[in-house]
Amino acid sequence: MESMIRDIKLAPSGHDKINWVKNFMPVMAAIDKEYSVSKPFAGKKIVITLHLEAKTAYMAQVFQHAGAEVAVTGSNPLSTQDDVAAALSDSGVHVFATHGCTPEEYDRYINKALDLEPDFVMDDGGDMVHMLHTKRRELLPKILGGSEETTTGVVRLRALENQGKLEFPMIAANDAYCKYLFDNRYGTGQSTWDGIMRTTNLVIAGKNVVIAGYGWCGKGGAMRAKGLGANVVITEVDPIKAIEAVFDGFRVMPMDEAAKIGDIFLTLTGDKDVIRRNHFAVMKDGAMMANSGHFDVEINIPELEELSVSRRRVRNNIEEFKMQDGRKLYLLAEGRLVNLAAGDGHPAEIMDMSFAVQFFSALHIVQHHAELSKGVHLMPEEIDRKIAEMKLKLMGVSIDALTPEQKAYLSMA
Repeated sequence: MESMIRDIKLAPSGHDKINWVKNFMPVMAAIDKEYSVSKPFAGKKIVITLHLEAKTAYMAQVFQHAGAEVAVTGSNPLSTQDDVAAALSDSGVHVFATHGCTPEEYDRYINKALDLEPDFVMDDGGDMVHMLHTKRRELLPKILGGSEETTTGVVRLRALENQGKLEFPMIAANDAYCKYLFDNRYGTGQSTWDGIMRTTNLVIAGKNVVIAGYGWCGKGGAMRAKGLGANVVITEVDPIKAIEAVFDGFRVMPMDEAAKIGDIFLTLTGDKDVIRRNHFAVMKDGAMMANSGHFDVEINIPELEELSVSRRRVRNNIEEFKMQDGRKLYLLAEGRLVNLAAGDGHPAEIMDMSFAVQFFSALHIVQHHAELSKGVHLMPEEIDRKIAEMKLKLMGVSIDALTPEQKAYLSMA
């Protein structure tokens, strides 16, 4: 299979990026050292659809060293880094991704990667699994199983499972403790504000920041905004999460009210039309909108364009929409994932755990697929604990252990 990338001559820069993140991913380095010897994926083919930047590339190389033949494609048109794609191809991985690809090219890349005829698939958002269950059903009998990286993707998987249509076991990697407690909270929190700040070059302190959604990603976004000195407002549809936001010290109100006072809006819900026509109509002049949900549907861009008299790019990754009354509203990164479309994604130390979850999810599927039913599965708790123990050890952190008497006490009826 011949890779489809921008330019192989970009590879040296990509190798530098991959080598940099390797220094800060000790769990993945330990996995690489152990499993490059035992090669548990020998003879297996793996297709990965993820945000194609340095940390993803390193994970793909670890799978390759563990014996797998690997194909990688991007899960978002703006998150692919062409130099990293070139470097990964240069290292012998099949790569089908270019930055800024069209929707047609995006689908073609996933389709081309699936030509590898995988035994295991790793998805981010559910587009690859959707293609397998629609246009590439001939590949289903060969697939042992897969894993899903995101909240959005897990929602789509469960919907497919509830309809009785999911044709192989999928591990909800997103729902592992070592993923969502760190990746969704600390990873999204830091990388999102990194993307916003490097794009706007504006101060966050003193601004009214409206966070739509108080799931784990929303918690991270709100926590980091508060730490930067913002006045944080939360909008929610879940009463339990809304109470949690109140108890965490945030103001909670409907988006109809928040739209009038927000300086920066950040959506992290996984749903569509979170910010829409009636909200654009009352926003302040100069309000900025960004999204860290998986798809670019949380901010209704067609309605924003309908209300505007002009749309123009005023800065890299910033578009200005001028309203009929002269107000100017700003959209960051085309409403796509701002932390990846306008940044480098989550910190390497965070993805060290997330990609360890993915590696061990794949290993669990390969070793136990015959025992697993079609449907969505959680990663076994003992693997979660193993990853946490590895991370602590490599960070030089020690913890207590239960005595035999304490274990006996806890097991009493």
